[in-house]
Amino acid sequence: MDIQTLKQRYDIIGNDPKLLMALNKAIQVAPTNLSILITGESGVGKDVFSRIIHENSTRKHVRQGRGLISVNCGAIPEGTIESELFGHVKGAFTGADRTRKGYFEEADGGTIFLDEIGELPLAMQVKLLRVLENGEIIPVGSSTPLKIDVRVVAATNVDIVRAVREGRFREDLYYRLNQLSIYLPPLRERKEDIPLLFRKFSSDVAEKYHMPPIVLTEDARTMLMNYPWYGNVRELKNITEQIAVVETARSITPDILQNYLSYIPAERMPALIPESPAPAPTNQITDRELLLKALSMGQMINEMRGEINELRQMVSQLAIHGGERLKVKGETADNLAPFSSHLSPFTSHDEEFVTPEIIEEEALGLEDRERRAILRALEHNQGNRKQAAADLHISERTLYRKLKEYNINED
Repeated sequence: MDIQTLKQRYDIIGNDPKLLMALNKAIQVAPTNLSILITGESGVGKDVFSRIIHENSTRKHVRQGRGLISVNCGAIPEGTIESELFGHVKGAFTGADRTRKGYFEEADGGTIFLDEIGELPLAMQVKLLRVLENGEIIPVGSSTPLKIDVRVVAATNVDIVRAVREGRFREDLYYRLNQLSIYLPPLRERKEDIPLLFRKFSSDVAEKYHMPPIVLTEDARTMLMNYPWYGNVRELKNITEQIAVVETARSITPDILQNYLSYIPAERMPALIPESPAPAPTNQITDRELLLKALSMGQMINEMRGEINELRQMVSQLAIHGGERLKVKGETADNLAPFSSHLSPFTSHDEEFVTPEIIEEEALGLEDRERRAILRALEHNQGNRKQAAADLHISERTLYRKLKEYNINED
């Protein structure tokens, strides 16, 4: 199958050399049994390439299994992932009232697509390595190995080489998965393809809802091409559909377009100047870095809460003594004024001081802003957790934990 036919069959838009190289590698490697590692940011179409590889291999005619099985490793809780992948026997654990096949056994004879392989716990990485090397699985609660014939296509949006160096991903598993790698470029590296994709998505919406398609002015086209597109093709598709449905104007100007691009946080938004090239993407924040930041933030909040308690005592005593000057840790209220006014001054007649409520509100505001950011991401992606996590640049598992922490019910 030639590249042009392949693009038409899988509805792939674009002529970027890196994209064409990826397509060529996929079609060349499809008939083999090599394990494939697909790398690229979230939203670039890694799942489409897993279909290309499977449907152009001899495994597409599989009868005993289900052909192509897709598994999101980041969406399965760590406590159940072994059972999900390898199955379990009856009585293996509480609630296991029957024997159940895992994804690998279901895919026997076909292909299994392990998305977000970088999220796989280290303990499971060891067991996956055994599957790749020996071609056998052991269901939870069983001691009898089962022979299987499964081709593995894995994908990740994290820097897997960095994860290996930091000990978060096994080096031997990396080399076993990476018999051949396919890199999918982010949309900002395919600038010339962006208007083509916009036109395709606009036409799809127009056909679906029986309305005239939207078109970009030249300035809007340039703005679109210079936008960073951290959500890649998925983000572009969502925004195009929103504009096509919401806007009455069919000619889209930069002023209209800006209303749909401004949800990106300011610190990640480059200058949308037509002459300026899009900036290089920053490295993604690792879970370890997020944890360190969270610990640092927690320590700061605890220190602020300690100061809040001291200030509460000060305010209570001031109320009791009718504004009498008090000594706190050897300092007078006058000496504390500069510290208070530096934080957040509150004027009461001729004195300035910080009330505990103001400081506590600032501390709680950090959590509130994070909660609002999660809600905005979920709303923008119509409740799709995977896409929301990608927009927030956190793992899907971290997003689940935050939803529970903030008691966010998407329903």
